[in-house]
Amino acid sequence: MKYNPNEIESKWQKYWADNKTFAAENNSDKPKYYVLDMFPYPSGAGLHVGHPLGYIASDVYSRFKRHQGFNVLHPMGYDSFGLPAEQYAIQTGQRPEDTTRVNIDGGVDKEGNKIAGYRKQLDKIGFSFDWDREVRTSNPDYYKYTQWIFIQLFNSWYCKKQGKAFDISELVVVFEEQGNAVIEAVCDDNVSIFTAAEWKSYSKEEQEKILLQYRLTYLAETEVNWCPGLGTVLANDEIVNGVSERGGYPVIRKKMTQWSMRISAYAERLLDGLNDVDWSESIKESQRNWIGKSVGASVEFRLKNSESSISVFTTRPDTIFGVTFMTLAPEHELVAQITTPEQKAEVEAYIEKTAKRSERERMADVKTISGVFTGAYAEHPFTKEAIPVWIGDYVLAGYGTGAVMAVPCGDERDYAFANFFKGQKGMPAIKNIFDKDISEAAFGAKEGFQLVDSDFLNGLDYKKGTQKVIEELEKINQGKGKTNYRLRDAVFSRQRYWGEPFPVYYVNGLPQMIDEQHLPIILPEVEKYLPTEDGLPPLGNAAVWAWDSLQNAVVSTQLIDNVKIFPLELNTMPGWAGSSWYWMRYMDAKNDSEFASKEALKYWESVDLYIGGSEHATGHLLYSRFWNKFLKDKGFAPTEEPFKKLINQGMILGTSAFVYRIEGTNSFISKNKINGESVQPIHSDVHFVNASDELDIEKFKAWREDYKDAEFILDDNGKYIVGREVEKMSKSKYNVVTPDDICAEYGADTLRLYEMFLGPLEQAKPWNTAGISGVFGFLKKLCRLYFDENGLIVNNDEPTKDNLKSLHKTIKKVAEDIEGFSFNTSVSQFMICVNELSTQNCHSRAILEPLAIVISPYAPHIAEELWSLLGHDDSIARVPFPVFDEKHLVESEKEYPVSFNGKMRFTIKLPLDLTAAQIEEIVMKDERTQKQLDGKTPNKVIIVPGKIINLVG
Repeated sequence: MKYNPNEIESKWQKYWADNKTFAAENNSDKPKYYVLDMFPYPSGAGLHVGHPLGYIASDVYSRFKRHQGFNVLHPMGYDSFGLPAEQYAIQTGQRPEDTTRVNIDGGVDKEGNKIAGYRKQLDKIGFSFDWDREVRTSNPDYYKYTQWIFIQLFNSWYCKKQGKAFDISELVVVFEEQGNAVIEAVCDDNVSIFTAAEWKSYSKEEQEKILLQYRLTYLAETEVNWCPGLGTVLANDEIVNGVSERGGYPVIRKKMTQWSMRISAYAERLLDGLNDVDWSESIKESQRNWIGKSVGASVEFRLKNSESSISVFTTRPDTIFGVTFMTLAPEHELVAQITTPEQKAEVEAYIEKTAKRSERERMADVKTISGVFTGAYAEHPFTKEAIPVWIGDYVLAGYGTGAVMAVPCGDERDYAFANFFKGQKGMPAIKNIFDKDISEAAFGAKEGFQLVDSDFLNGLDYKKGTQKVIEELEKINQGKGKTNYRLRDAVFSRQRYWGEPFPVYYVNGLPQMIDEQHLPIILPEVEKYLPTEDGLPPLGNAAVWAWDSLQNAVVSTQLIDNVKIFPLELNTMPGWAGSSWYWMRYMDAKNDSEFASKEALKYWESVDLYIGGSEHATGHLLYSRFWNKFLKDKGFAPTEEPFKKLINQGMILGTSAFVYRIEGTNSFISKNKINGESVQPIHSDVHFVNASDELDIEKFKAWREDYKDAEFILDDNGKYIVGREVEKMSKSKYNVVTPDDICAEYGADTLRLYEMFLGPLEQAKPWNTAGISGVFGFLKKLCRLYFDENGLIVNNDEPTKDNLKSLHKTIKKVAEDIEGFSFNTSVSQFMICVNELSTQNCHSRAILEPLAIVISPYAPHIAEELWSLLGHDDSIARVPFPVFDEKHLVESEKEYPVSFNGKMRFTIKLPLDLTAAQIEEIVMKDERTQKQLDGKTPNKVIIVPGKIINLVG
């Protein structure tokens, strides 16, 4: 027999599929364990070897838990809506639905490109997914429930007093009985107070407008990142250096009417929940920073010569007498209103310039100082002194109130701003309210000072000063104590096609929800995926996109009469909509009457282990936790937190290859020959380079038309040596290695073991295909313990103590490593164990049966084959994991070094239970001892049982 991975792996992958080996039960006597991977976005590029890293780790853990007797849910699906598919469709003239399907299932696209397909690629690696539960967020049977959740959010409000969401109908009852003065709700800032009588006097439209100010998803004019090149709004994490991450198009800040979600209502619960989950401290800290809780005071600064005032939130109300100027965000609604005619041109030019920078860029840029004086002045709440009002892009419209009271003596950024514009119109001298020197820098500490030049605060410290200011502000009705959060409501609209349609139509401009019994509202066909000529989203191109409120059906847009047939929402939901609840759909994926049954939700509860990339540390995890908490409030989700334990796998990096073109020529010089030549490094496809860094010149020349006549300056041995550099694995760097190639040449078990062997799961590590052969060799050596060219060689011999020691060391180490997610050291232990058993010439069934089980989470195909060869009819997948027995690691013998006058001359193996006298007797009779003594008698024999033997004199 010979180890043939391709034959073995296809056999067992078919067996698992045919027998539904990894199907989880929704009701079982076994304890449950839910392992989840962050599901992939199916791009045409398919998988490279970096993608499966987390999937392999989660699969090892899932298989281990099955061996431990758990009912394991380990599902997989596709986050298949999103901008990349739409952009690809626009570029290639294909339907996003078609390209997405081909990218998942494989096939040939319209361009003639052969696509491997994610599903086929994943299957080749031998994952123990329960494929009966597969979800695709772009399938109507899935997004039906994304639309349903949106409706639940629309029909809910958040009660601050009880700290949870309730049905909007309960709010209406309060309005009818008491008005809104007593309501403690998370709502818009500009809500007017009304009585019960006034509420009843309002028209239906007026009531609906008021309710929109309370709903958990609502329409509002919002500052967004608008990308004209992509024709859509982008999230902050989709923008890099002021341009779109996809395509590199300019992004500007723009006000648009958008759907938003009141995630800010859950800010405190999102913070508190981090104490209840087993996540890395770095991920928790990222979430805390994103939520950004701060405690302080809101202060009203009235504007001179105006009825308006500027609201600010400050964490240092004790410094109020140090306010030297005020700064508004360039987008602040008051800017246009308060700017004087003299300053108008300068202010408008600055606003236009700032609109081209993303919020993230503005937050990160702490070095650039810029701003413009508006010409307006505010009034100090206590001294009534005039305070100049500036605009500056270091203030963000969406954080706090979009305005700051600048106290240069106590804040480094304000200090730098004041000094930068020192002496200019509208910039007074810095006021110092601390008993400290600020000639070189601001004094930002909250302790070790007393306030001076601060009226009624003189002599007080931070804590007492803060308390006193808030009391006085409340007396004059110009402020109060407040807790603020950086977390802003999430914009939920996208001006693109390939996303979930909103279940919304409009009557007199007001949104109405389509009844859930008529869901899903299916994405219509359109001819163009670009915005319409008048700037409407792509759904504005749809010929059939209106709602017949009598027939409860989508009909032709030409029939809109705003009497019974109304326009439907033209925006679609963002990419994060479908991924904010998908783990619950896996619990009951085929349910066509609800998003998951109560029984399934109760049984699985939440995800026990979640593995995915750290790039989702804020956005996805915050949105998921928000939706989970909301669904818990409404009685749908069984737990407060969706993911108990979270692990972020590191990135597998590519090892790029570079050829060196002499500048101005079509000559390429070998790396070793450069010697000061002016060269241009150019990426070469890594598949043209061997393990010794030698370039296959003929393949390189045939790669591109402009290289076919290139000349090559070689080393003295006739080789062209490339340069190497570790970079992100990417098609653009030609350093992508596909798992398909590795599986075809070495097998999936080799790939799985090698990826786990590369290093700690959480760390980034470079891929080196040259290292794979060692792991492949290990698997062949493992097989030789079980069979040779003539067949099975396993016997029923009694295992030796050394056999049992090697096995039980491995059982202990692997079980501990898997529970501790130290997968790389498990692979090392497998190699040690197989080497030891090979040296011991062990072919004992008592050793090799449990060894096959122990290795099966990592190399499941060969484990199944070996299990079958050993005479078992059933899969190895659910066989109990071997139990570690400590007695096999207890040493019964000791190999003593025997020394003469402190110099070791030989060793002797003796039982550990011998006394010192017994050891001495044996050693003295040993002929090697007699030879060393040469007839002499030692003066002293020093023996420490279990440690040393030393003959002196």
